[in-house]
Amino acid sequence: MSRTTPFASPLLLGFDTMEKTLERISKASDGYPPYNIERMRADRVSGEPERLRITLAVAGFSEDELDITTEENQLLIRGRQVEQEERDYLYRGIAARQFQRVFVLAEGMHVLGAALKNGLLSVDLIRPEPDRMVKKINISVSQ
Repeated sequence: MSRTTPFASPLLLGFDTMEKTLERISKASDGYPPYNIERMRADRVSGEPERLRITLAVAGFSEDELDITTEENQLLIRGRQVEQEERDYLYRGIAARQFQRVFVLAEGMHVLGAALKNGLLSVDLIRPEPDRMVKKINISVSQ
């Protein structure tokens, strides 16, 4: 039995790596930490590019325990809390937990910056309007 995918169309050429990336991300997602993605209002009259903000709930993480990197077309956000062994808990309901969130970025997207405030990590992205390009392909005639 063969598996059909959205990228199996003969009209979609060169998307096989994107399909593998989407499969890897769907398997790695466990829902922690929760996050929002919002579109920031842009002034289209002035030609300002679209901005997006990813906000993750990272209560209990300090700036030193968070790491944000971009690799190729992926935004990776990692959190690593260090166990504090000198504490004597009567009850422990908040565990020191590690996480990794991966977001696939479209071509041309750039990370503007990140801020940590009140347990929320915000990462701002910008999507510049792509240049519209039409390229004429010459046809060679062979005899």
